[in-house]
Amino acid sequence: MSNAKWTQLWLEYHKVEDITKPFAIVIDGFKKENRIIKSLICELKTGLEKMTGAKCTEEEKTTDGAYVVNIRKKEDLAKEGYRISKNGLSINVDSSDENGALYGVFEFLRTIALKKFDENFEKKCVPDNPLRMMDHWDNMDGTIERGYSGNSFFFVNNEIIVDDRTRDYARFLASVGINGVVINNVNVKQCASLMITDRYFDKLKELSDVFADYGISMYMSLNFASPIEIGNMDNCDPLNEDVIAWWKKKCKEVFEALPNLGGFLVKADSEGRPGPFTYGRTQADGANMLADIVKDYGKIIIWRCFVYNCTQDWRDTKTDRARAGYDHFKGQDGQYHDNVILQIKNGPMDFQIREPVSPLLGGLKETNQMLEVQIAQEYTGHQIDLCYLIPMFKEVLEFKTYCQKENDTVADVISGKAFGNKNCGIAAVINTGNDLNWTGNDLAAANFYGFGRLAFDMSLSSEEIAREWTMLTFCADEKTTDVIVDMLLRSREIYEKYTCPLGIGWMVTPQTHYGPSVDGYEYSRWGTYHRADHLGLGVDRSSSGTGYAMQYYKENADMYNDPSTCPEELLLFFHHIPYTWKLKDGRTLIQYIYDTHFAGEEEAEEIAANWKKLEGKVPEGTFNTVSHRFEMQIYNAKEWRDQVNSYFYRKSGIPDEKNRPIY
Repeated sequence: MSNAKWTQLWLEYHKVEDITKPFAIVIDGFKKENRIIKSLICELKTGLEKMTGAKCTEEEKTTDGAYVVNIRKKEDLAKEGYRISKNGLSINVDSSDENGALYGVFEFLRTIALKKFDENFEKKCVPDNPLRMMDHWDNMDGTIERGYSGNSFFFVNNEIIVDDRTRDYARFLASVGINGVVINNVNVKQCASLMITDRYFDKLKELSDVFADYGISMYMSLNFASPIEIGNMDNCDPLNEDVIAWWKKKCKEVFEALPNLGGFLVKADSEGRPGPFTYGRTQADGANMLADIVKDYGKIIIWRCFVYNCTQDWRDTKTDRARAGYDHFKGQDGQYHDNVILQIKNGPMDFQIREPVSPLLGGLKETNQMLEVQIAQEYTGHQIDLCYLIPMFKEVLEFKTYCQKENDTVADVISGKAFGNKNCGIAAVINTGNDLNWTGNDLAAANFYGFGRLAFDMSLSSEEIAREWTMLTFCADEKTTDVIVDMLLRSREIYEKYTCPLGIGWMVTPQTHYGPSVDGYEYSRWGTYHRADHLGLGVDRSSSGTGYAMQYYKENADMYNDPSTCPEELLLFFHHIPYTWKLKDGRTLIQYIYDTHFAGEEEAEEIAANWKKLEGKVPEGTFNTVSHRFEMQIYNAKEWRDQVNSYFYRKSGIPDEKNRPIY
């Protein structure tokens, strides 16, 4: 990697106007030596001076003739919330705690960057979700599982790195309201198991302090088999007294050395990971054992619900990976202790471009729940293909679960509004790496920014977030901003058109998960994931098939169970449909497949051409990087179009009505 400086993403603080009056910062009610307040003052000075050119100083009291930024402690405001207002020369940032003050300052700086400083304004905001987290899949050797932006900036050759880049990353997280970060891969490899030993405590303490400076709690992914791998024990049975004693001793060491650690994230009993099932125990047994131990230190256990058997035999048409999460966890509702949070993927499968919402979300009524989404584009283009994911996340959050008469959306469930939970929230698998632009494709940073903003304020629209990010990142003119926002808002639908029709999912190259391989589901033991034959395709998940549709509450179960009422964008996820089936627009299923794959590739070329028109309007390095990514995306889109259309033409024997070439 070169010695060139990494970008500052949306915190470039472009010059927006000249202000002749100085700014004075007055701290009222907070301790100036507090670590978060010190970070807040530093950020405020940097942002104000870069954006306005005005001098910015700290004052003990109001200064005549200056803009005065009052950071005031107000006990009447909710935790982490803020109220900012501007009236003439006075700007007030009110909050009840340091995190709220920090978020209020970033909102004020955002207001200036969006060129709204001249207006008198007032805004009050309380974060919608208690926990707003980023999950890293970084390995200690420096690689990143499903990383598409270079290597880890936390780990190199099994050592932990803490430097200026670490601090910048913490700033980015705080600027969009993130208050938790998991630093290592949920698939904990052997060297990472040693992170809970004194070999790494000093560096981990240093790293956790950087995050604490910005109000962020650090978490670590935990290997459930640590008693075996580093404790020289012959089992990790969660009900074994010796195992419990080992964990008690180990957690005492860890939390005494790392007081800023928020707790642990655990993946067990999935994809070869060890877990409670090995010993005939339940997931609740495993989670509660750890939770009871860490509770003494005020910490939490986040337990992933990604539990399924990857060796299941697909010759049995009743076998369905989609059922696994609900089957494993629904029967234990109410059995998990208060400091356990079940982390549930947005869909029942694995971050596909289109899935139904997991029935566990809202299906559990007496258990802390946390939504997990992925902004690393594992199945949505690897940060090569443009795919703005915020519209997908909005659809998930707004989904009505019917778990009760009111407050029944996914947003209600994960925020605690539905059932009164305090330990709940939302997490994203992050898309960063040590590339100079952080996200490989500069435009992929919109997903990083967008997730944080949406996690904090779920009422924001996809367009609002896209426009904010574009203006903050590029400080471009209105026409350029409009072009980029349009590209972002169209990108998910375009990607879906040239890849997977009507919710079928997968069809990607096994293991790498990029590019088309129509029969490429890596865990299939028989036939294909999509179960296409010469008559039709799709997986029958109705009551007469795998029964998955019946895991939802009645309103959604009835809708999904009947192909005539099932939303067409999910039709093939829930039903095996004949190629001659007429969709609502009058097209047959096979014609829809042909049309959308041609259209998706054409539209990918269109947005690439729109980007080319922005040469000279955005930084040269950004323009060149994104242009190259679009070249790869168009190649990818053509491959998808040709392979998918050719495959289903051969399967169905039905030609394209429009006589286009199908290779």
